[in-house]
Amino acid sequence: MVVTLEEAKLYLRIDSDEEDTLITNFILTAEEICEDILRYPLSEFKQIPKTAKQAVLYAVANMYEKREGTYYYMKSESGSISETINVMKLILANIRKESW
Repeated sequence: MVVTLEEAKLYLRIDSDEEDTLITNFILTAEEICEDILRYPLSEFKQIPKTAKQAVLYAVANMYEKREGTYYYMKSESGSISETINVMKLILANIRKESW
């Protein structure tokens, strides 16, 4: 994993272990989204760029915050998953390949 569970919990400011499985799943999902944006696997990096780690943490935080999946967050321009992905694209733009 690009981001460890401990790093994500520190970023989210979570002390308990109750949601470890949920957060781990968010990390894996965020990494898949990053790979889709980058158009190559994160495993190709010898050392993971800080921007990639930040994009994963950003996605994890957004998924965690919006985990209830309310209609507002799914439809609102300022809270939708597409906005999260657009910000991730901006974060990852300098290391993104033109195509697969």
